Amino acid sequence: MKLSKIYSNQPNSFGPIEFVAGLNVIMAEIRLPKNLNKDTHNLGKTTLARVIDFAFLNSRNPGFFLFKHIEIFKDFVFFLELELDNSSYITIRRGVEESTKISFKRHHSRCQNFTDLPPNEWDHHDVAFDRAKELLDGILDWKVLKPWPFRRQLGYLLRIQSDYENVFTLRKSANGKHSSWKPFLAHILGFNAKQIEELYKKEEQLKNSESTATTVRKELGGSIEDISKIEGMLLLKKKEAEKKQAILDSFDFRGQDKERTKNLVNEIDARISALNNQRYSLSKNKKKILDSMKDERILFDPDEAYRLFKDAGIYFEGQIKKDFKQLINFNKLITEERRTYLQEDHAEIEVTLKQVNSELNILGKKRANALSFLNETDIFEKYKSLSDEIVITRADIVSLERQRGYLHRLKELRSEIRALKEECSHLQTSIESDVESQNSDQTSIFSTIRLYFSEIIEDVINRKALLNVFPNKEGHLEFKAEILDEAGNETSAASGHTYQKLLCIAFDLSVLRAHLCDKFPRFVYHDGVFESLDDRKKTNLLGVIRRYAQLGLQPIITLIDSDLPPTNIDNEHVFKESEIITVLHDENEQGLLFRINSW
Repeated sequence: MKLSKIYSNQPNSFGPIEFVAGLNVIMAEIRLPKNLNKDTHNLGKTTLARVIDFAFLNSRNPGFFLFKHIEIFKDFVFFLELELDNSSYITIRRGVEESTKISFKRHHSRCQNFTDLPPNEWDHHDVAFDRAKELLDGILDWKVLKPWPFRRQLGYLLRIQSDYENVFTLRKSANGKHSSWKPFLAHILGFNAKQIEELYKKEEQLKNSESTATTVRKELGGSIEDISKIEGMLLLKKKEAEKKQAILDSFDFRGQDKERTKNLVNEIDARISALNNQRYSLSKNKKKILDSMKDERILFDPDEAYRLFKDAGIYFEGQIKKDFKQLINFNKLITEERRTYLQEDHAEIEVTLKQVNSELNILGKKRANALSFLNETDIFEKYKSLSDEIVITRADIVSLERQRGYLHRLKELRSEIRALKEECSHLQTSIESDVESQNSDQTSIFSTIRLYFSEIIEDVINRKALLNVFPNKEGHLEFKAEILDEAGNETSAASGHTYQKLLCIAFDLSVLRAHLCDKFPRFVYHDGVFESLDDRKKTNLLGVIRRYAQLGLQPIITLIDSDLPPTNIDNEHVFKESEIITVLHDENEQGLLFRINSW
């Protein structure tokens, strides 16, 4: 498929442009001296690519110039004529104001003008936008792209200045997820994109399952995560509720009195006694620690001892005084260290005492309630008390059942996570095997594209280039385009804007050439193709573009006259007159793509 013509219902403002089969040149001439040193001239060479994209049914974006300045362009209707592989033609009609209503007309002669064609003569008139894209996808029939729609390839066919920043990532997908563009790019390069897409899907499912598992664990709130223990506690609680309900139903509390008595003696009183003994022991140890922590005074005075020995006539030249002071200092150090340990023991005892006292208070209340129940002579009060207990027990059962539900869900999620991790691992292995296979097969699509790519770069700058595709540690593909030195090592040349643009052009052309025998687009639009290149490289690149045009492709290039490659020794024109499909200039409005006041 190639471009044939683009025109509008307002030819005085947007004139028709007819495309030729081979090389198409959109020339921008800077005729006013004041504009010679400007970086941008807004003549329309980039805008034309945007208009073509609009006619190719790009989605409505408020920031797109036609909609951003709707008051200027609302009355415009654009017509894009395409030449299909069977030498027939299809014209797409799309207006700005009613941009979601699309019309199609098939015909057998090129360069038609359907601006006044009645609605009933269109094959499909005012088709809804999504349906129109489906229809055009079927008409173009770019089988190599399947299962992706035709618009996924257009970003690599309509390269404007902002699309030269990265060979593989277009401005539209620069901030998008890798899953939105990597599988498609891998598919075009001949890799198994289904596996790559599936890996992204499985990883997304894994991420969601892990997030849900985290939420479920939070709902559990740090409670028991042992399903066996939960089931056991549920069994006991249900049995307890049944027994209490049976007592209420029979209105006979003798068994309950007996159980309360047994529980009071065997459990509550025994526990209270044990806790009281523990509290006594802790209190006693606490007192000992406090006594030990009292300040200890050292009554020995080395100065007084020195005078005493001196009066007695014994002279040690200060040695005895010095030794006693060292002894006192040593004793102080020992005391300080001992005090530290005692303080730690004291803190532990305080914490334990607090816990013991708290439990004693709870047990005391239980004991009081049990005694109250046993001493209660009013049977209705006992009925009421036991009913309250059943309510609490059933609330415990509900809580345990809720926990059981969370635990069952958590178990399912853990199983899902394990299975998804295993599936991701298998997919990563399969992707690695496929990449290795495509790289080693010299007849594969990827190897073919890789050779064409390097050939173009070498023809232009006399350096080899490497198109590299490899899996990273997560099993996802990484795409890299490198310019090599004479030893075959990567250089930093590809990081510059000029060579980065050259790599983009080489990539687009090599992909189109590799799919020449397939149902695939034949055109490519490169904006500002020669900017920043030196004269020799411009000549070389033009030679490559001409050669690819002769192979059956339709390169469409834009340039400013100051970027023209040099003429040959016979001083012939760089481009044939038939190759220059339109000339833009800055002399007046008639030289602009849209011959209206600048917006």
